[in-house]
Amino acid sequence: MTKADGEDLRPARRVVRRTRGRGHGSIVRLMSPSDLGQVLKPFVFLDLFEANMGQMRDAMQLHPHSGLATVTVFTKGDVRYEDPEAGKGALTYGGVEWMRAGGGIWHGKEIGPGVSTSVQGFQLWIALPPELENAVPDSQYVEASDMKRAGPAFVIAGTYEGVDSPVRAPAGFNYLLVTLKPGESWTYNPPEGHSVGWIALAHGEVAADVPLRAGDMAVFESGETAITLASTGADDAVFVVGSAAPHDHPLHLGYYSVHTTAEALVQGEGRIAELHRRLAAAGDRRTNSGTTPVFR
Repeated sequence: MTKADGEDLRPARRVVRRTRGRGHGSIVRLMSPSDLGQVLKPFVFLDLFEANMGQMRDAMQLHPHSGLATVTVFTKGDVRYEDPEAGKGALTYGGVEWMRAGGGIWHGKEIGPGVSTSVQGFQLWIALPPELENAVPDSQYVEASDMKRAGPAFVIAGTYEGVDSPVRAPAGFNYLLVTLKPGESWTYNPPEGHSVGWIALAHGEVAADVPLRAGDMAVFESGETAITLASTGADDAVFVVGSAAPHDHPLHLGYYSVHTTAEALVQGEGRIAELHRRLAAAGDRRTNSGTTPVFR
């Protein structure tokens, strides 16, 4: 078989599942631990949100997590953070909030409105490995100017093309935020062992082996074949891509917790209950900007 100069004859990495999730007001749940999370673990939960940040923060209740990490990236607009340990600043396109719940945290109001009327972004949950699922919590706010790029991609977590993310995520997965201009194409070459792969679009249209549009999440067939994507719409295509080595543990689920064993779940939920008692005793913890820092 021959090919013309520049023509790539590798078989396309096939999309095997697609979803547009379920809407909950300004939030669309694209994946949860009880559905696609079982297929894509360690990726177990994904929300696409677009809302007024002040209204979303006010509507959000403080809630707990254990056994998992959350990573929130912003695709449009800006938000403010203020934390006694992390300082204060702004998160814009490419900026990241990373929170490793580990043995337990309470959060939900740690980010407030910036200048923009509304914001858009993704929140992803990662199931942690046994050595971290009940470890000491850790959180970061990394502004866009401090994030690293590999071509058109911000390396949100992991390492890609020799570029290491500053986010303190465990090894074993990559998470990238990509923007392609109309007509541009890009190929993602997964690291060795990363047989899990998926994409979710915030804006625009792309062609994989099938056409995808804003609001779609697509799961690629298991394997380490490259994923080639082309922006086919009239506007920029903005999307996230995840790849990982499979999480070889069952998911033991609490209401806000994901653990590898029933015993680890009991430990995490016990720690959450203890933190709740301390949280009640701590009283009003709001900062001058109206945010409430993560309690851990």
